Formats: sequence, C-alpha cells, structure tokens
Amino acid sequence: MAGKIFTVAQQKGGAGKTTLAAHLAVAWTQAGYSVATLDIDPQGSLSGWHAERTRVMGGKPDIAHVQITGWRTQKEVERLVREYQVVVIDSPPHAETEARIAVRAARLVITPIQPSPMDLWATRPTLELAKQEKVPVMLVLNRVPPRAKVADLLAAKIAEMGTPPAVNLAQTRIGNRIAYAGALLEGRAVTETEVGERAGEEMAALAAEIMKLASS
Repeated sequence: MAGKIFTVAQQKGGAGKTTLAAHLAVAWTQAGYSVATLDIDPQGSLSGWHAERTRVMGGKPDIAHVQITGWRTQKEVERLVREYQVVVIDSPPHAETEARIAVRAARLVITPIQPSPMDLWATRPTLELAKQEKVPVMLVLNRVPPRAKVADLLAAKIAEMGTPPAVNLAQTRIGNRIAYAGALLEGRAVTETEVGERAGEEMAALAAEIMKLASS
C-alpha cells in the first residue's frame, strides 16, 4: 500500500520548516511508521541533521533519507512512497518546479507560521500553490511565546484565508523553545530528548493531529 506524503512548505525563510520536518519524521517513526525524508531544499539543512543522526546512532538512524535537486524529484517521490508508510518532504523556500512537484504529490501540505503579520502575509503564495494543485494545507503556529495574544489574533485571521478541508489550522501550537534546536544539534528530536516535557508532548500531539487529518 502506498504511503502518505507530507510536504513541509513555507516560502518565508526562518519559519521553522526544516525543524518541523525533522521532528515530525521522528515522531511518526516512534509511532510505528516506516519513514523516509526527502530533502529538496538547496540549503540541505535536513540532510545535515540526518547525517548527524546517523553518526550518533551508530549508522542506524531509523529514518531513510534522500537528498536531491532538479528533475529527479518526481521519480524519487514515487519510489519512496512505494517503500515507506510516510514520506516527509522538505521543500525549497520558493515556488520553483521542485516545490510545485512536492506540493502536487502531497496528501497534505504542512506550513509553519510564526505569530507575526509578516509570516501570515508570506504564507499566501504557499496557499495559492496548494490551491492550484488541489492539495489541502495544515497551518501550524510555530515558535509561539507564552501568553502570546497575537497568536490568537493570527488564528482568527487564518480563518479568513480559507476553510477546511482546503485550509486547516492545527489545534496544537508549537512553543518558542530552545529544546527544539538543542535536539537537532544532537541529531535527535524532542520526542526523544524531552520525554515527559512540554516540547516532547506538543510535538507528539501535532504528529498525531496531522496523521488523523491525513487519514480521514
């Protein structure tokens, strides 16, 4: 049975796209899925994380990984989805051909958005691309500081941008926590390093919420 493809896409840099891709991949692995990650972002940050994970785990990272660019994207996506239950794609930050292919292939596009007007406005091209390709989007409020009223205001604005199932807003919010970066530096994820802590709990909850939506 073909697996589910999740494309993490956001045209605004610094929104936490790769961080989210890595942590979700680990969370789904821990949930019992076979997972592959596909890095088509020229920056290659996800590939750097996977290389470190492979090193610290003695060559057994538990997650397959491929880094490619250009015309091979479609073929590689098709291969991975036949072999793995979940494929997580870290897409380029611009609406290039590879980004469009990644969105078109996805069961769901996951878009991190920080609680700021700039991030909200920068999300529109991603939503438009997903709309063109007829793929639903889940927006994830990311790096949310404690007691951030602006996050609530942003949620209200997001509701004006589209309605489910075309545009969904995750109930789980990801906090502005140093634990996320710290875990990545170790080739890990917070669901491994912050078990029982808020960071680990919220990422596990987000992974479950996304999977539930994709399975409905």
